[in-house]
Amino acid sequence: MEFLTLSLLNGLSYGLMLFMLSAGLTLIFSMMGVLNLAHASFYMLGAYFAYSLTLFVGFWPALLLAPLLVGLLGAGFEKYCLRRVHAFGHVPEMLVTFGLNTVLVELVQLVWGRGPVDYRIPAGLEGPLFALWGTPFPTYRGFMVLVALAMLAALWLLLKRTRIGLVVQAALTHPDAVQALGHNVPRVFMGVFGGGAALAGLAGVVGGNAFVTEPGMAATVGSVVFVVVVVGGMGSLAGAFWASLLIGVLQTLAVGIDLPVLGWTGVDALGRIKLSQLAPLLPYALLVLVLLLRPQGLWGQRAD
Repeated sequence: MEFLTLSLLNGLSYGLMLFMLSAGLTLIFSMMGVLNLAHASFYMLGAYFAYSLTLFVGFWPALLLAPLLVGLLGAGFEKYCLRRVHAFGHVPEMLVTFGLNTVLVELVQLVWGRGPVDYRIPAGLEGPLFALWGTPFPTYRGFMVLVALAMLAALWLLLKRTRIGLVVQAALTHPDAVQALGHNVPRVFMGVFGGGAALAGLAGVVGGNAFVTEPGMAATVGSVVFVVVVVGGMGSLAGAFWASLLIGVLQTLAVGIDLPVLGWTGVDALGRIKLSQLAPLLPYALLVLVLLLRPQGLWGQRAD
């Protein structure tokens, strides 16, 4: 019971971090139809910007400033680069975002080096939040859960209860009508792309010190984020939320279960393979299963 409860809590915090990262990608795809291959690089930039800002102004100002800087970079990229290839279709869009991903990784290595940086959890969030059966649950993981839920609530209110959200959703389906009403549709799309990048940057600020901030962090989570988006349903924000929780819990449970795989064969080399070693493969196995049984995703395309 202790193992199950703690694994669920840890899986919840990890899953919500994945949601913070996948929410921006889902918004960009659902609003603009752009599959942004550089999205994980914005997550990486958020962590590195927060690390540098923390050295000068502390963690709490960096929590606000780093996503803002990443969002401005994303908006500038959409205006001066992505917008120019938008008329040529999805393949050029994917290629230009792939190029951006490569450039950002190289720039990070030039500025901060190839090794990990010492981006630490702030002193006020260190230590246990509570203990279950004598096992502590870290305060910072509780903070990650709080930030992710606050972000989810803010997104829902923005898209469903504000004039900005109505204009954004209208520009998606009827851009000419929105333009005729006096709204600047290209500026709306620039804001959507910048906002999606800012959400990825926020995930980097919160997740960079909980895990490891190094140049390979974008590649580590990038493929998992695309799995989340596909499993949840392309363009579905609610689907991305539930898929993030599902993958987070499955991976956390698999890591904690130290059972031999294929041990019944009697071959030692196979018997030494543990279920925890296969945990990184679980999201991709789930992806294959979902594509075979329900190609539109577990919660359907644009279910929300």
